[in-house]
Amino acid sequence: MSFEEDAIEAARKTFAGPIAFLKSAPDLKFLPDAAVPEVAFAGRSNVGKSSLLNALTGRKALARTSVTPGRTQELNFFDVGEPLGFRLVDMPGYGFAKAPKDVVRKWRFLVNDYLRGRSALKRTLVLIDARHGIKDVDREVMQMLDDAAVSYRLVITKADKVKATELEAVTAATAAEARKRPAAHPDIIATSSEKGLGIPELRAAVIDAIG
Repeated sequence: MSFEEDAIEAARKTFAGPIAFLKSAPDLKFLPDAAVPEVAFAGRSNVGKSSLLNALTGRKALARTSVTPGRTQELNFFDVGEPLGFRLVDMPGYGFAKAPKDVVRKWRFLVNDYLRGRSALKRTLVLIDARHGIKDVDREVMQMLDDAAVSYRLVITKADKVKATELEAVTAATAAEARKRPAAHPDIIATSSEKGLGIPELRAAVIDAIG
C-alpha cells in the first residue's frame, strides 16, 4: 500500500501540530476516557519503540529512550492534534526485560487487558527489529490480537542497521507472516528512526487507521 503525496503531506502537518504527553497508566483504572481514537505501539523490549515515537512526532524527547530494555513500565498516552484529535499509546516492551518477574507479569497483564478490551483502540503497530525478524514472543502477541480481532500492522524498525538484501529478506518474511493472520494489515512499513526511512509513510498509516 503506497500513500498518495497529499495523504503524506496531510499526515506531516498533523504531526507538526500540537502533541502533548497526557498521562501514564500503571493500571487499567488509570486509563484516560476512551473519548478519541488511539493507536498503540507494541514491541519487544529494545525494539526502538520510543525512538520511533520521537521520530514520528518530530520531537527529540517526547518518549523516553533507553538502552536498558524494560524502561517503559506503564501505558503512556500522548494527545495529537486539537481540539480532539487522537492519541498515541506507548506500551511496555514485552519479552526480555531487566525487572523482577512479578513486575514483568504485571506489565503483561496490563498490555493484554488494554489490547483486548479498549474500545478506542483503532490499530496496534507491532514493531519488528530488522536485525532479528519475527520472534516467537512476537507471534504470541500477534496471536492474541488475532484472537481478540484487534487490527494491527507490522512495522520493521532499525532498517538502517542491516544490509539492503537483509532488509528485503526480513520484509518479505514479515509480509508472508502477516498474510497468514486474520487481524494483520497485509502491508509492511520498514522504518529507521535515525535516517527517517518510512517515517512519512508511517504517519500516513496512523492517520489512515483512525479515519
